[in-house]
This record gives sequence, C-alpha cells and structure tokens, in this order.
Amino acid sequence: MAYRYSPAPRPIDVPVQSLLAQVLGLVALGMLVTAIAAYFFQGLPQTMTLTIGGFILSMILLFVINGVARTNPPLALLLYYAFTFLMGVWIAPVISIYAQMDGPQVVLQAAETTGLGMLTLAVVVYATSIDFRRFSGIATLALLALILVGFVNIFLHFLHGTMYAWITLGVFTLWTLIDFARIRAGGDGYTPVQMAVQIYLDALNIFLALLQIFGNRRRD
Repeated sequence: MAYRYSPAPRPIDVPVQSLLAQVLGLVALGMLVTAIAAYFFQGLPQTMTLTIGGFILSMILLFVINGVARTNPPLALLLYYAFTFLMGVWIAPVISIYAQMDGPQVVLQAAETTGLGMLTLAVVVYATSIDFRRFSGIATLALLALILVGFVNIFLHFLHGTMYAWITLGVFTLWTLIDFARIRAGGDGYTPVQMAVQIYLDALNIFLALLQIFGNRRRD
C-alpha cells in the first residue's frame, strides 16, 4: 500500500468556494499521470529495489512538496505531478500482475469503484453536518496500527491478504471523509497542492485495496 503523508498545517488564505474545485482538478490530473505511467511501465518487474527505492524517493518528494508548497507553489505543483508519475511506475508491476492473473477488467472495476466511492464520500461530507475531522486521532492510530500489522504480517503471515485489504479500505475511507471535511472547512491551513496529495493518496490506497479484494474474489 502507498499509505499517506500528513504535513503540519499552517495558516493560509484559500477561498473556500474554489478549494474543492482546485483539489479535485489536481487529483484528477494526478490520477491520469499515474495511469499513463503505469501503462508505459507495465512490463517493469516487481523487485525489492524498486519497492524500497520507490518508497524512499516518494517520501523525499512528499517532504519537499510540503516544504515549498507555500514559498513556491509552481514548483510544488511540478513536484506533485512528478510524485504521481513515480507512483504510477511504482504500482505498475502490481497492476500488471493482477491484469495477467485476473484479467484487465479487474483493474477497470477497481478504478471505477474507487472513483464512485470517492464521489460518494464527498457527497456524504457536503450533504451532512457531521465534522469528520473529530475522528482524526482515531484515524491516525488506525493507520499506525495498519502499517505495523502489515509489517509484521510480512514475516508471520497471520492475516489473510483479503482481510488486510478490507481493513485498509476501512481506514482510508475514514481518512477520505476527514480530508473532504478539511476542504469543506477551508483547508485547515493546507494549500490546494497539499490537500490534493492527501486526497490522491486516499484514492490510491483505496484503489489498491479494491484491486486486491476483487482479484482474490475471482481466484476464490
């Protein structure tokens, strides 16, 4: 899983009425860049070097994006698209494996479900008076537990992959609600690019979880 990165917010003046449109536009373009990269690098073998190297480079890009988001927005935007391209290269072997084992329709199904799910969650946030930001502490603990369980499970294999994918789906569904609630509240001090990174990572993790769920379902 790609997981997420939450930089510390600082005050910034972003018009509330335009923030959602900016963020969704950035996320949509970022997903398109990821899809293009995944398509062109679908033959890339899944190796430990690629996995670890991609993770380290992605974390570096995320920290740099956060560092320049306010002082140099154009550079932050450029780095954001570089990050989404890197994510496409990183997940290309995974998508290729599922496409070969279960058929390309599984990838398409996971992508469509992710899009519809993200739209539904946004509607839930904007159509209700619930402030999902109050669950940020729970979501953070759940994410830390998810990472720890995933690491231990690599060696002990005590949790089935499908179950772990369902848990991942639940955790990032909650994070998506929280992030959309932040946008509704005006960004909570985050820039549009920073919010786009968070929503993008929510969607990417949900997509990967659904890909595993749908793929395993076909093999069961």
